[in-house]
Amino acid sequence: MYIATVVLSVILAALLVFSGIGKLRHDPKQMGVMKAINFPEDQVWWLAIIEFTGALGLLLGLWAWPIGLAAVIGVIMYFIGALIFHLRAHDKNIGPAIVIIVLAVVTMVMRLTSI
Repeated sequence: MYIATVVLSVILAALLVFSGIGKLRHDPKQMGVMKAINFPEDQVWWLAIIEFTGALGLLLGLWAWPIGLAAVIGVIMYFIGALIFHLRAHDKNIGPAIVIIVLAVVTMVMRLTSI
């Protein structure tokens, strides 16, 4: 179980870093999404910081499980918030948020079973 936890944590952390870098670089696709959900473009860097923090917590959590558990719960809450923003703005681009929520929930379950 621990190997699966490591693999899922690393994959999720990589996705978060990739997403955060896109936000810091003001990737046109991500900025289009931010505009669609009415998120202020000058505040997007905060979202990148949150994603980087989640990635770091997931990786540190491989050595200290409470940190990993807190990080994955934070990631789940962050993407539930993202999903809510998309739905409130009637944006149908909810696939990535749902995929990450599911991946984070599976990672959390794996983390809990490998303590």
